[in-house]
Amino acid sequence: MKTNFSKVLFSFIAFVLIFSTFSFGASANGGKQSQIQMTELPLAEIFGDIELSSKRPTSVIVELKAESIVEAKQKGKKQTKAALKTERGKVINELKKSVKNADVNREYDYVFSGFSVELAANEIIKLAAIPGVKAVYPNVHYTADVISAEEIPQEAFSPEMMNSAPFIGSDEAWEAGFTGEGVTVAVIDTGVDYTHPDLVHAFDDYKGYDFVDDDTDPQEGAGQYHGTHVSGTVAANGAIKGVAPNATLLGYRVLGANGGTTEDVVAGIELAVQDGADVMNLSLGNSLNNPDWATSIALDWAMAEGVVAVTSNGNAGPNNWTVGSPGTSRDAISVGATRLPYKVYTSEISTTEGVEYPSAKVMGFPSDEQLLSLNEGEYEFVYVGLGAESDFEGKDLNGKIALISRGDFAFVDKAQNAKDAGAVGAIIFNNVAGEQPDVPGMAVPTIKTTLADGQKLLAELEAGNDEISFNIAFNKDVDETMADFSSRGPVTHTWMIKPDVSAPGVNIVSTFPGEGYAALQGTSMSSPHVAGAAALLLQKNPEWETENVKAALMNTAVDVIDPATGEGYAHNTQGAGSIRLVEALNTTTLVAPGSHSFGKFVKDSGKQVEKQSFEIKNLSNERKNYSFDVEFAGTPEGIKVTTSKNLKVQPGKSQQVNFNVQVDTSKMEPGYYEGSITVSDGKQTIEVPSILFVGEPDYPRVTGAFMDKESEGNYFVGAYLPGGAEVLEYDLYVFNPNGSIGGFVDTLGSFENAPVPYHEFEWDGTVQNGIDLPNGDWVLAVYVEKEGVTEYKAYLVTKE
Repeated sequence: MKTNFSKVLFSFIAFVLIFSTFSFGASANGGKQSQIQMTELPLAEIFGDIELSSKRPTSVIVELKAESIVEAKQKGKKQTKAALKTERGKVINELKKSVKNADVNREYDYVFSGFSVELAANEIIKLAAIPGVKAVYPNVHYTADVISAEEIPQEAFSPEMMNSAPFIGSDEAWEAGFTGEGVTVAVIDTGVDYTHPDLVHAFDDYKGYDFVDDDTDPQEGAGQYHGTHVSGTVAANGAIKGVAPNATLLGYRVLGANGGTTEDVVAGIELAVQDGADVMNLSLGNSLNNPDWATSIALDWAMAEGVVAVTSNGNAGPNNWTVGSPGTSRDAISVGATRLPYKVYTSEISTTEGVEYPSAKVMGFPSDEQLLSLNEGEYEFVYVGLGAESDFEGKDLNGKIALISRGDFAFVDKAQNAKDAGAVGAIIFNNVAGEQPDVPGMAVPTIKTTLADGQKLLAELEAGNDEISFNIAFNKDVDETMADFSSRGPVTHTWMIKPDVSAPGVNIVSTFPGEGYAALQGTSMSSPHVAGAAALLLQKNPEWETENVKAALMNTAVDVIDPATGEGYAHNTQGAGSIRLVEALNTTTLVAPGSHSFGKFVKDSGKQVEKQSFEIKNLSNERKNYSFDVEFAGTPEGIKVTTSKNLKVQPGKSQQVNFNVQVDTSKMEPGYYEGSITVSDGKQTIEVPSILFVGEPDYPRVTGAFMDKESEGNYFVGAYLPGGAEVLEYDLYVFNPNGSIGGFVDTLGSFENAPVPYHEFEWDGTVQNGIDLPNGDWVLAVYVEKEGVTEYKAYLVTKE
């Protein structure tokens, strides 16, 4: 496969210049030298690795040099909608002159200045050359993902199921008179069923906007439920109560059945600000760990305009660097997911006497009662392969146990399929050596085993021994923990700590379209807890700026302890900790920002100094004397922080605190270091999470791969690259039916200097000697070199 030279060339020049006219001198015959002046025509910056040589229709977001209304306002300038319309008109007119088929869709002016447009990718260079264009961004796809969803039958529902709001202190806040009254929360999501009896009180005549169908009815689409569930966690007030039960809601439908794109998300943010929202919740995201430029700009200016923006951190944990946008935003409050306190059980399974299964452990369960009910007798167990819906066809699972192999799709989907087939429990065995993770909230009680024990169970079935019994017993109580699925930081490029805070996100019961209720889990469920908390803080402190709300939540969060170590989870797992409403409402000091990243210290040797600062706000009616202490884990010799020993701040006043961080790289091993800044007034102590890197951070060089069919014999193959790549190669392997990787097929492409955040190239669907690759599942392995670090990761793709 030859490298697409024009693509590589244009990807490079898109960041610099489009062309120059060259200067030549003629003096060989001694005649007068003529001179032609060189002229450089600058381009707007083009973000993302867009296939600039392709004729494929491509949707992009265009940012103008003319500042948005809010940006100009924050800079002390005056900007008007009319002036921006004129500036946009000039650019759009020039675009339509130079590009025949350019379809402008959305136009923005309030928190983002620009428009969205669809045009052939090879025409984007012309767009970037138009005067007045500042930047061009990819129109990224967003989803409203949850880890699992289970609708609760009316006869099984009880109000006590909504226990997450009281856990963070909502009921105590209500008793103190803070219920969100007078505060408006915008839910930017899949729409909302505003007719639900627990939500109808929260909506006025104007309910929001539907950007999917372009009308003023944000009713959730058929088969969708995400936005209704999120809305209930914020402001339900009926059979269950949300965190802010008297808040007003506005719904903005930006995600349809297949998700949505940046152009509608930005439009939703912009309209929510214009409609007067005080808080906005975005329980949506994508997998790119990189500031999603257009959305990030909109969120940053929404925060500057006084709207508290809260967003989910993502469900791609537990590894570091898995946070996706808009959780990567600089200013919005990004939220990780915790699991409420729970009980731990031991598990034994028995078939034929003498056959032992020492690896059997509880993976997850819907309730303690259902788990313990497995002790009540013997059950027939049935092997259903990978546990897909089709694997249950023609098999009687009613009242039985489903034996399932790991592989292909999520554990929670396997358990849900087992429940739908009538099974009362499931056993999932690994398909490789080692132990599988725990997955809270499974649809049926589920036991996990190793591959070896799974093969024993299969052998038992082969021998005709299909009866199994369980011995499940209580072991211990576990306090609040971080959910394994919750995405971790840091953020690439900014190196910021994310999430900012955490909140309950496992088995969260809330409203479901119609008159129902459902238990969902994901950081999508954590985020609205924080949005509701922000509403209560604004009710008590209507004059607060957004940074005060964020600081109050971060400063008063409690450390979440990892039961495996007995110590707090890493900063990039939990942020500042799990939110606590009463403490946030009653705080007398604010420290902002609520976390610090000192970035990279990359000197080969010697000392590097970075300056930082934070602001202390004394909310009390008395003068306070603050002391400071900075400590990094392990007290490494090469890190030195200098700051004030103490500081007096008058009541109701604020003061800036400056400090220097000095790192002697000659005394430090490369890597990630975390610490904390402790601020104390003698009564209240605030821990400010802090991190830094010595050397180039260890972010993943590749986070995903894809193979998309454009037309017959025309495919787009690519990879997600958070930091770009100096060397990039795509290798194709056989995917075996048992889930393993088979033989090498061909190298589809090799490239150099691929930019962030993703790379793609055209492929004709053939491999060695021009053979057409058969349709089906294949393994696409991506080799990346960047900053002296290499990675080789394999992904399952489908050729259609």
